[in-house]
Amino acid sequence: MPLTVVLVQQGIWDMPLESMPLASAYMRATALADERLRADTRIEIHNFRGGTTNAMMANDLFTGAVPDVLAFSVMGWNQQSFGSLAATFKQLNPNGLVVFGGPHVSGQGERLFRLFPELDVVVNGEGEFTFRDLLTACLDGHGAHDLHTVDGLSFRGVAGEVVTTADRERISDLDSIPSPFLTGALELTDEEGKFRYDVALMETNRGCPYKCSFCYWGGAIGQKVRAFSLDRLKQELEVFARHKVHTVVACDANFGMLPADLEFVKMLIETREKFGFPRALETSWAKNKSKTFFSIVKMMKDAGMHSSFTLALQSLSDDVLETMNRRNMKVNEWEDLAAWLDHEGLDCYAELIWGAPGETVESFMEGYDRLSRRVSRIAVYPMLLLPNTDYMEKKEQYGIASVRGDHDDFEYVLAHSTMTFAENQRMQRFLFWARVVAENAVLRHVWNPLRALAGLTQSQVLRNLDAWIDQADDPGADVLRAFAAGAAGGTEAFGGAITYLFTDPYATRLLERWWRESVRPLLPETATPLLDEVFRFDLLTRPAYRPEQSGEDLPVVHVGGEDFYVRRDVALGFDVPEVIAALRRDEEVSLEPSPRTVDIHYRTDCDSAVTSTNHEIVMHFMGIVAADAETPAGLS
Repeated sequence: MPLTVVLVQQGIWDMPLESMPLASAYMRATALADERLRADTRIEIHNFRGGTTNAMMANDLFTGAVPDVLAFSVMGWNQQSFGSLAATFKQLNPNGLVVFGGPHVSGQGERLFRLFPELDVVVNGEGEFTFRDLLTACLDGHGAHDLHTVDGLSFRGVAGEVVTTADRERISDLDSIPSPFLTGALELTDEEGKFRYDVALMETNRGCPYKCSFCYWGGAIGQKVRAFSLDRLKQELEVFARHKVHTVVACDANFGMLPADLEFVKMLIETREKFGFPRALETSWAKNKSKTFFSIVKMMKDAGMHSSFTLALQSLSDDVLETMNRRNMKVNEWEDLAAWLDHEGLDCYAELIWGAPGETVESFMEGYDRLSRRVSRIAVYPMLLLPNTDYMEKKEQYGIASVRGDHDDFEYVLAHSTMTFAENQRMQRFLFWARVVAENAVLRHVWNPLRALAGLTQSQVLRNLDAWIDQADDPGADVLRAFAAGAAGGTEAFGGAITYLFTDPYATRLLERWWRESVRPLLPETATPLLDEVFRFDLLTRPAYRPEQSGEDLPVVHVGGEDFYVRRDVALGFDVPEVIAALRRDEEVSLEPSPRTVDIHYRTDCDSAVTSTNHEIVMHFMGIVAADAETPAGLS
């Protein structure tokens, strides 16, 4: 009988489409490349959406034959669920082997074995060849307490002691890991033959040269960057193109740092020109922007290839950057870069962390509004303590008080030497609205005009919305108040509010009422008509979610290989697109009416995007103004 192995992943978001299980795919591809394992094992991947209950996962995993090996790709959000599934598995197969792997559990054997008595093995570091050798040891008759010959593991010895074998060296030749896309190790299509995932994930390299205090990027911080070959990446891109994948996400720590990244983008554009896909690239852009980055940006702009360019600042406070080990990084010289991207009309977003040691409410809000002058889409993340990070090891030094999540394995920072518990509670409320409305682009265009023409900062407007929702006698406000009340930990509340604001027709009326009652009174009389129209344009250009349910009959057109809803002959009292573009160029705008009629195109099938907290993906579904319905500008 073959050794039966099940690899398990679960995404964080509950979306209509799955998140690609890339880690499990690498494991399966590497194991099946071994002749003996290919003959003597049966390896399956079970991939679950976020929100899938433990009972649902158990029924899926254990209906029929119970596997011999159950291996989990563990992240902070699914560790507790996977521990529960491990306990169920051991009830059904007491002799079965439970394996945990992934950056969240690497090097954490002592703690994990205390938390989960049913756990047998922890994989430390990169797992592809370690897992292959573990399966080989199982075929050779080695039990859970007899794995001393496999490097890169922690397990329990016969007497219950924790045994950790020698570290396995980093994989220097990444091409030695078989590609799950080129070997067929990962199923890419659904029952209808369509690409089954929300985006295509791929790695072009591994490693990060930096050692930021909050980060443990794949366990590869402070490491030399190793790259996959361009020939392999080209073949993988063509696989995605043939499956009509719209967005490729490069899972790299600093894309745009290596000269090879420029060659990758060239291949991406050439692939799109040949097959029509992919249409967009998302990634974690290089922290320090080099000539290579600027060359990539220019190339992508000229080719009409979309991306959200990231300013991964995390804080604008020198004191905080010192504790983050980022004080001397060129990433902090961001304003000229942001201005350049803005003037070029390129989509850009920034990242900040609230609650890092050294940060105060005053320093954070000052930084937020300074940043929002150039970048309105600011991804604000609450400070989390992760295993193996500098902050986790220095909790006492920084006076950090934290609490572990109810349903995850993150430690949420509650207070420290420069942030009181009460201050953190107040700021969590602000973070809710900043993440829902600005980061996830429920409103996108109105921020800059409000600041330039009415003197209102982005944080003032967000706090205004919070105060109005808090007292409004309105069913929609009741919904949002409930979500805001649960926003202190996790992503569920954010996702629920985002979904409501993007998908419920009543939410539009709620936002219109807020604007009318709470924002308009703050506006200069001369600028009010123009700002009213910019706000209306913001609402009009949100993704078109099932327009038929709202009673709209929007025709569908086929442009460049994609389907778009079209809202035709939209009359604007001002040339709002030009006003927005002029303000981005730091030019003055006229307050005199300048009527314009436009068609607005919206990519269809936005359900997955508008029901998650993935702000990078939702941007691809925003309405695009097109002067010509047959060749709409910006449809790339």
